[in-house]
Amino acid sequence: MTFAPWSAFRTAEPAFAETVQHRFERYRHHVLATLRKDGSPRLTGLEVTFRFGELWLGMMPNSRKALDLRRDPRFALHTNPGADDSMDGGDVRVAGRAVEVTDAEEVARFVADVEPPEPFHLFRVELGEVVRTSVEGDELVVRTWRPGPGLRTIRRR
Repeated sequence: MTFAPWSAFRTAEPAFAETVQHRFERYRHHVLATLRKDGSPRLTGLEVTFRFGELWLGMMPNSRKALDLRRDPRFALHTNPGADDSMDGGDVRVAGRAVEVTDAEEVARFVADVEPPEPFHLFRVELGEVVRTSVEGDELVVRTWRPGPGLRTIRRR
């Protein structure tokens, strides 16, 4: 599987990236799927941050999700459906790998801008897939972006 940083996705498909980012920024909490030691899935709540042209995941020190990602960086992240269950803005999810950031300067830059509670684990997202599912008129529209093949749109009635 090929991976790309958020910045590459934003360069390749700026309008789609803006739609996806807006959907994540509309609500504070989202659902992160990681893999446990035995390979079974773990779902947990998570806040995401877009800074410096990238998508970031911050976690409490030694949280199960952080330990999962340190062991196996694969993840899936699903946007909050919203309080009214309207799915306004569509259903958005991303998947890929989370790269832990340990470089002191990079962490300091993040801390200066975001002011997160410390200590924490910081991960930068590398995308393998971005998917948005929405209803447009009488069609179900699924847009998928992957590094390499790019954007694909499927419409169903």
